[in-house]
Amino acid sequence: MGFLFHYNLFTFLALFSIIIGKANGGGRDCDLFTGSWIMDPSYPLYHASTCPFIEREFSCQKNGRPELDYTMYRWKPLGCNLTRFVRFNGEAFLEKHRGKSIMFVGDSLSRNQWQSLTCMLHSSVPNSKYNLTRAGDVSTFTFTDHGVKVMLDRNVYLVDVVREKIGRVLKLDSIEGSKLWKGVDMLIFNTWHWWNRRGSSQPWDYIKMGNEIKKDMDRLLAFEAALTTWAGWVDSNIDPKKTRVFFQGISPSHYNGSEWNKPSAKSCVREAKPVVGSTYPGGIPQSLFVLKKALRKISKTVTLLDITNLSLLRKDGHPSIYGLGGRTAMDCSHWCLEGVPDTWNEILYNLIL
Repeated sequence: MGFLFHYNLFTFLALFSIIIGKANGGGRDCDLFTGSWIMDPSYPLYHASTCPFIEREFSCQKNGRPELDYTMYRWKPLGCNLTRFVRFNGEAFLEKHRGKSIMFVGDSLSRNQWQSLTCMLHSSVPNSKYNLTRAGDVSTFTFTDHGVKVMLDRNVYLVDVVREKIGRVLKLDSIEGSKLWKGVDMLIFNTWHWWNRRGSSQPWDYIKMGNEIKKDMDRLLAFEAALTTWAGWVDSNIDPKKTRVFFQGISPSHYNGSEWNKPSAKSCVREAKPVVGSTYPGGIPQSLFVLKKALRKISKTVTLLDITNLSLLRKDGHPSIYGLGGRTAMDCSHWCLEGVPDTWNEILYNLIL
């Protein structure tokens, strides 16, 4: 069964679309996900200091990061002029989604993007009332004047981790957590960051698929099995006329300088500029190919927010020692705010116009 997989970009003059089944898709004259980073003095889109709700984990300037150049880069997509790639307008975003709900579902990279979007919107309408609540794993940021809810469901695997007699079981074919996703107008999914965790940071003891229980397995195969379960849920539960579905893509880490032709670098600390050009020397992570393979199996419309390559170029965008753990930790996985996730949301904005 063919999988319709497309990117739709409605701007003032343009329609950008990619249909699954075509190699690399269409829209060759304007590729939102291929391009380069250029310095632009009109950036950033906001200042994190105006958003008191941004968590310490992403508040690099508040944590002492001295230089600000990393906030001033703009993504320049290949072949896209200003009528094909529109600057983010928070008021227009809120008006378009008046009375609607948006939910990010995934791990801390979803939280990174969720916090970025809420700050981008809040800074656009700073005098509008908002309400931030949390119930269990779901946080809801409500722009009360517009009736817009921007939510986050903390679900790191998308499939279920269940406590059973033998211990904590990662059930690759169970997706009971999906009950929280029904009735939402826009869903942005993400998972990968936790799939390679081991030892004390691994939140499960066994993996189960059907009647087979294993102590461990190839993590890419487990990732693919979970995505297949999620894809089945999308096909069975999503009405494209009511709900729009995105997948965030794979957000990369930067712990190996050899990947950006700097073998002496063992982390992203003191990296101050993006990789020049549009190609990352270290290549694309295998997990992205697994994700795209899973997406091709879906018959419903899903849009891939393919942020991997553009984020790979931003070795300078991570908290490094200016994150949650300070100088006792090194964070080259998450992203400073303001920063790279703002571009993810700016592309998302162009895709939903």
